[in-house]
Amino acid sequence: MENMLEDDDDEKQVSRKGNMAQTVIMHQPDEDDDLNEAANGEVGMDELMKLYDESFQRFGEGELVKGRIISVDKDFVLVDVGYKSEGLIPIEEFREEDGTINVQIGDKVEVMVEVWDEEEENVVLSKDKAAKIKIWESIKEIHDADGIVEGEITSRVKGGFSVDVGLQAFLPGSQADLRPIRNLDEMVGKRYKFKVLKYNRKRSNIVLSRRAILEQEREDTRSATLAAMEEGKVMQGIVKNITEYGVFADLGGVDGLLHITDISWGRVKHPSEMFSVGDKITVKILSYDLQNERVSLGMKQLTPDPWSIATQKYPVGSRVSGKVVSLTDYGAFVELEEGIEGLIHVSEMSWTRKVRHPSKIVSVGEMVDAVVLDLKPENRRISLGMKQIAANPWEVISEKYPIGTVIEGKIKNITDFGLFIGIDDDIDGLVHISDISWTKRIKHPSEVYKKGDTVQAVVLDIDKNSERFSLGIKQISPDPWKSVAERYAPGKEITGNITNITDFGVFVELEEGIEGLIHVSEISKEKIKTPVGMYKVGEAITAKVMNINSDERRIGLSIKRLDMDDDKAILAEYVNKMGPATSSFGEILRENLQDKIKEE
Repeated sequence: MENMLEDDDDEKQVSRKGNMAQTVIMHQPDEDDDLNEAANGEVGMDELMKLYDESFQRFGEGELVKGRIISVDKDFVLVDVGYKSEGLIPIEEFREEDGTINVQIGDKVEVMVEVWDEEEENVVLSKDKAAKIKIWESIKEIHDADGIVEGEITSRVKGGFSVDVGLQAFLPGSQADLRPIRNLDEMVGKRYKFKVLKYNRKRSNIVLSRRAILEQEREDTRSATLAAMEEGKVMQGIVKNITEYGVFADLGGVDGLLHITDISWGRVKHPSEMFSVGDKITVKILSYDLQNERVSLGMKQLTPDPWSIATQKYPVGSRVSGKVVSLTDYGAFVELEEGIEGLIHVSEMSWTRKVRHPSKIVSVGEMVDAVVLDLKPENRRISLGMKQIAANPWEVISEKYPIGTVIEGKIKNITDFGLFIGIDDDIDGLVHISDISWTKRIKHPSEVYKKGDTVQAVVLDIDKNSERFSLGIKQISPDPWKSVAERYAPGKEITGNITNITDFGVFVELEEGIEGLIHVSEISKEKIKTPVGMYKVGEAITAKVMNINSDERRIGLSIKRLDMDDDKAILAEYVNKMGPATSSFGEILRENLQDKIKEE
């Protein structure tokens, strides 16, 4: 009896399960091909029961299922996941990034079962969580396969960045690039590729690395670069670093040094004048040592050396133009073209001016014209001249101002030895201190003139080779010494003021600038060692003109002779007053006195 009851129960159970399976088949004819086959009698009862059991197992909480959208309203989307089971999903989970909602009835969707309560017929589904589960599975696969994931850096966080890869991941700052990043904010909002270093689903933790990808790319590029490298090859590079002695460029995983002397045939003060970090440059491999990882690069070697054709381009005597690039005490360097500079010496800047420093004539950056004076390509030197652009004024100055011409000009400078008077064309004439006055004793020209005074002078001499223009002021009037003998004949008695007293005599001014000397021996009939103390400067004194030497500008005076003349006059007067001789002795005495007067 019990066996019968048991068999009856089994049959009822099988019948009940069969009915349930049939119900499942009726409710989702399009969802499960296996159940369709069961409905068509293509599978047996055991297989049908297995499918039935599996239909309940796949609806476990936290599992992914496929469903069909059967209804859409403004707040929820109703999804049929089978076996009379329908679940709601907030419509916000279907909102796209641009804000639009693109969902249609009949669309298939993969969701996660959050809550499954068969008795209450309550099913809670989530499209977002289903997507995250799929992402976690993808993260695992990428990590296990050492693959690459792409994401966007959304913000900076402590120690690094937050990255959106479908899930929030962490990118340490040390893994963001090959080198430290100066401005971390520049990376925010950009998409990059990353390696998954590690992940923990329970803690929702994903750690990424961009550096690992860059290192691999660099190594691959480096291997290719080394394989293709050879001396003389032209390559592309990117400026990585700039120093005062050159530029370091990345040739593709391999760094090379472009020395400052190999940047240009011309003058380069600092590489930063020509490059910035990140610039793309074309260079030539000069040499490389792979063992020590040293690569020497050149840029100027990409063009011919301009000095190789300088002789043809800049023959001696040709006129050229260039820019002043440097000034020194001895001249100015002018760039004629990139790599070729010429020197204008200070002596070649002006025909007339004495240039103490080139900055008085030119300035850096100024364009100037010049003439090629000398060219030595083997020494990479060109001598230039600025003054040769114009005619040499010294070649025509002698024709314009022949000797004897009286000119008028302003005093431009006063020195110990004379006056410089401006003529024209920046030519100055020199009046030597000895040519200022015929008669005055001038210790310094400033005693007579000051700068800016307008004076007249006579052209005395022009020396074109030495570039000297000699003038004279005193020559405007005749030399008073040439007629001094007419005015002061020997034997003439003069009176003048004492101008100087020395041990050897006394100087007496006869007229302005004309002095005579009373030698100490001509002061008195008595022997005198020195006249100092006997007279005073400025004191008037009378003397007799003894001799005149106009060439040496000397006049000899004598007080002693004047006194002797007075004695002789007294004696002559005494003789003349003597009556006739009364004796032969008186006659003899008279004759002797007359002879003595004549002798003196």
